[in-house]
Amino acid sequence: MDEWLLFPHPAPEVRHHATQENAVAVRNWLWVVAALVFLMVIVGGATRLTESGLSIVEWKPVTGVLPPLSHREWLEAFEDYKKIPQYKELFPDMDLAGFKFIYAWEWAHRLLGRIIGVVFAVPLIWLWATKRIPSSVKPKLLGILALGALQGGVGWWMVSSGLVHRTEVAQERLAIHLVIAALIFSSCLWVAGGLGPRRPSAAHDHAGRLRAFGLVILGLLFVQIFMGGIVAGLRAGLVDNTWPMMEGALVPPTDSLWPKDPWWINIVDTPVTAQFFHRMIAYAIFALALAHLVDALMNASGKARRGAVILFAHVVAQVALGVMTLLLVEPPYAGTPHILLALAHQAVGLAVLAAATLQARRLVQDLSEA
Repeated sequence: MDEWLLFPHPAPEVRHHATQENAVAVRNWLWVVAALVFLMVIVGGATRLTESGLSIVEWKPVTGVLPPLSHREWLEAFEDYKKIPQYKELFPDMDLAGFKFIYAWEWAHRLLGRIIGVVFAVPLIWLWATKRIPSSVKPKLLGILALGALQGGVGWWMVSSGLVHRTEVAQERLAIHLVIAALIFSSCLWVAGGLGPRRPSAAHDHAGRLRAFGLVILGLLFVQIFMGGIVAGLRAGLVDNTWPMMEGALVPPTDSLWPKDPWWINIVDTPVTAQFFHRMIAYAIFALALAHLVDALMNASGKARRGAVILFAHVVAQVALGVMTLLLVEPPYAGTPHILLALAHQAVGLAVLAAATLQARRLVQDLSEA
């Protein structure tokens, strides 16, 4: 009786699976965010390939959610575009219909950014308020939120570089914009991957080497994504459209690789040099992924082995697409077919990053030294 007096209401039943259910909810939410980021990167690629990125010459994070709604508003937006060098030097014959086409791509890209912000921030607030987020995950989610806020500013910083003295955005800013998107994408997958069903770590004689391969490949992919942004910004994929040779050799002549001083500026400012480094990093990733595959087949099992197979298969597909994108620039592949091929190359690049992220996360979480 005394005990009942101490507890006038029955104590709530303990939900033994509550923690696991919360982890699943957070994980599924992060999968959705990652999928939206993937879509946004592809739309961003299409925006760049259709020369649409400078069509909106102002940054209005809130009111800019609506496109022009009347004929007068469209004419005003078109007049603003006519003031920048891209229109004057590259597209002086563009009509209003053509402007609406490029405007639609840039507007869709920015709208997706806003949608991602809402899809990330609103559930984050709710999950945090209802104490569904594991404590160890909270700083990581705040870091992703900070990256998202930074990305919005970097996007405008990139666009602004092409509004006054250039007909395109600065390639180094484009590359930074792309890398931050990749970081957000990879971070969502990394955190989500750590919220899956946990099991005791398997002691493994080769755990250190397997982890090292996974992490080095992941790090090198970010360098490659940066170089991919440089190649895109410089339109370096339109020079030296042969493979495996460049200017008749595996390594182009010195005067082609290093025409500018200081030498390092050529990596981000000379098309031939940028493409050469993009190729070399691709070869390095291929070699590391192959070595990791052989190592995993010989010394690992289960998910670690399957992850290595999946990663290598994606790398092979990406290398093949890269070569095709380089070679098929002339008719009948020029124009829309080549744009679609370039977008496929970008999409598979993100798929490689996803495979590498999940493999590295798996190796860090599930393997320990024997």
